[in-house]
Amino acid sequence: MKTTRRDFIKITSMGAGGLAIATTPLLNWIPGFLKDDSEIPDDATLKRTATYCEVCFWKCAAWTYTDKKGKIVKLIGNKDDQQSNGRLCPRGTGGLGMYYDNDRLKKPLIRRKGKRGETDYFEEASWDEALDLIADNMQRIKEKYGPECVALFSHGSGTSHFAHMLKAFGSTNIAAPSYAQCRGPREVGFDATFGESVGSPEPLDIRNTKCMVLIGSHIGENMHNGQVQEMSQAIENGATIITVDPRFSTAASKSKIWLPIKPATDLALLLAWIHIIIYDELYDKKYVKKYTYGFEQLKNHVKTFTPEWAATETGLDPNKIRDAAYEMGHASPSVIVHPGRHVTWYGDDTQRSRAIAILNALLGSYGKRGGFYIAEKFKIPKYPHPPYPKPKRTWRDAFPGSYKLVNEVISSGVCEATIPNKMINEEDTCNFKAWLVYGTNLISSLPDISNTLDAINHLEFIAVIDTMPMEITGWADVVLPEATYLERYDMLRVLKHRKPSVALRAPATKPLYDSKPGWWIAKQIGERLGLHEFFKFENIEEELDWQLKKIGSSLEEMKKIGVKTFDRTYDDLYYRDGEDLEFNTNTGKIELYSTAMAEEGYDPMPVYTKHPQAAPGYYRFIYGRAPMHTFGKTVNNPYLFDLMDENSVWVNPKVAKEWDLKNGQKIWLKNQDGIIATFPVKVRITERIRSDSVYVVHGFGHNNKKMGLKRSDGRGMSDTEMITNVMNDKISGGTGMRGNFVTFLSEKPTKKQTV
Repeated sequence: MKTTRRDFIKITSMGAGGLAIATTPLLNWIPGFLKDDSEIPDDATLKRTATYCEVCFWKCAAWTYTDKKGKIVKLIGNKDDQQSNGRLCPRGTGGLGMYYDNDRLKKPLIRRKGKRGETDYFEEASWDEALDLIADNMQRIKEKYGPECVALFSHGSGTSHFAHMLKAFGSTNIAAPSYAQCRGPREVGFDATFGESVGSPEPLDIRNTKCMVLIGSHIGENMHNGQVQEMSQAIENGATIITVDPRFSTAASKSKIWLPIKPATDLALLLAWIHIIIYDELYDKKYVKKYTYGFEQLKNHVKTFTPEWAATETGLDPNKIRDAAYEMGHASPSVIVHPGRHVTWYGDDTQRSRAIAILNALLGSYGKRGGFYIAEKFKIPKYPHPPYPKPKRTWRDAFPGSYKLVNEVISSGVCEATIPNKMINEEDTCNFKAWLVYGTNLISSLPDISNTLDAINHLEFIAVIDTMPMEITGWADVVLPEATYLERYDMLRVLKHRKPSVALRAPATKPLYDSKPGWWIAKQIGERLGLHEFFKFENIEEELDWQLKKIGSSLEEMKKIGVKTFDRTYDDLYYRDGEDLEFNTNTGKIELYSTAMAEEGYDPMPVYTKHPQAAPGYYRFIYGRAPMHTFGKTVNNPYLFDLMDENSVWVNPKVAKEWDLKNGQKIWLKNQDGIIATFPVKVRITERIRSDSVYVVHGFGHNNKKMGLKRSDGRGMSDTEMITNVMNDKISGGTGMRGNFVTFLSEKPTKKQTV
């Protein structure tokens, strides 16, 4: 049955309260939402193959069904998987569209002539020629500058293959935009507080919580499958949801309290909540006394941050601020102040994440039922190989003394270190000469497009490996077509959860066109670089079977069951009342006053900073997610495109009246730096957005028809184009992107200003 956009609206109008709950029959309106295997036709010709989804980073385990001709006909969730509970979200069921998309990359491409960005000069090539060209350039750069001058940008499961190859080559400069552009500040903030970062998936005991606070976290729209299901269950159990958002999001529609906060003032609200929790004695006294450090300093620090003070900053009713704090206090310790995912907003984001961590600590929720559970991850042995060579230089050398609390490679740091005059230290520092880009469209995933292109133009070589032709492929020297996740093996999915588990991804059918799996591509490049000792396996099946036998399973067994879940090492899903604990901080305590932050010269407790507001005629530019799309990678997917084919700009009725805007009218946005969007966007007039802000869904406005994105080219606008003011978080390296403002142009610009 074909699902129409109207059908999807009916389903999603339930919001987070019903979109993915397992008992909801409406889910069967979306192709792939089946209750269990019994609903698959009893047809002996159908073959079932284990996989885990690659449409987003949640990586839900699933089954792929193919007919006797090898055609993929269905995807359903694996009922034994803790991530999906047997349910795939709309994106997951749309994974078939990745396989059937006629616009996908089909052959290796080499730029024979012309400048980067000019897509007319690509020619099809053989795999041998393309792989040789990559290896030759990597070897040349190694001999001239050192192996460390090659960096990898990556996103997705296949990262492990290319990371292994690059480490064997001699470089550890492996960056995922998901850190600096998404979750970095929360990882540093929570690590400075509890001695460990949040990780993915977040260990939130949502299904047992009594109160959950969402600060700019759009559950139900970002479609984190497991969390949506658990939130549905929590709401059904009577949990209180509190949503802080300048927009009436799907989550806000399911909330007892919605706080339509003035953008850039979230930290003021959090400090006021901390004030109330402490001074009204709503905190968990036994927990705080036994496990925390710095309570008295914190109490003194927040003394003046009253709800009345916060009201003047946030535009919120002080009584509602207080009501929300009391909801949290009464639910303690079964309360979650959600750490968020995309938390790079205003440049002081680590301190905001610290405030969220402190609130959870005061409420005693960390390690408690209905709060944060203690996740466990299964350890998989590595296939034998020699030790990696120790690199002489890393990306950090370009920024001496900076980012000492960061444990991952910052993608924006690698980008800056590719531009010689952007580095703090140019002596004995290798500015990058070559990039390998795997599964991430850097043109839209990194903010400030002009800076990204500046870096690319300083490179001597760039190779892109992907399933789809995105904007970044147009800037490559070599493009390699990877097989989709339904056509390939990958390394085992090993994620932290309530119980440790592993999941298998196996090919359901042969790769279409001349695409190849990532493991094969990495192995071929590695062997051309003389790294044979690091790739001694004949194929990935050999490697996987070796690993699985080491943990008491086998490739044969995993093909049958898809997911294997193990018992916890200890019965320690939650902390026991009063048990002695030591946290991995300097004091061994949960640090309300962060000694690690103080040692590095940062504020040991969160400090509120006032941020610039919009000039007259301009509006805060806010972007977000939609449940049927993952960033910009799925907007060309034929199945998901049918559910949402373009974005719109949300405009408050008051603003629309001032500008004489009409619903459905196409306009162009211009930001504070004079940058005008390439494509127009339709107006959506709605009370669901504050009058000082506008909102668009991220990932649209592709401008890549020549490379093959025929379906999505020019549909909607690119929010990344508007993000030219980037506020760098000096603690975590997070790229704050919500300090941009836009105004409206009702007529097509005669002369477009570009980055």
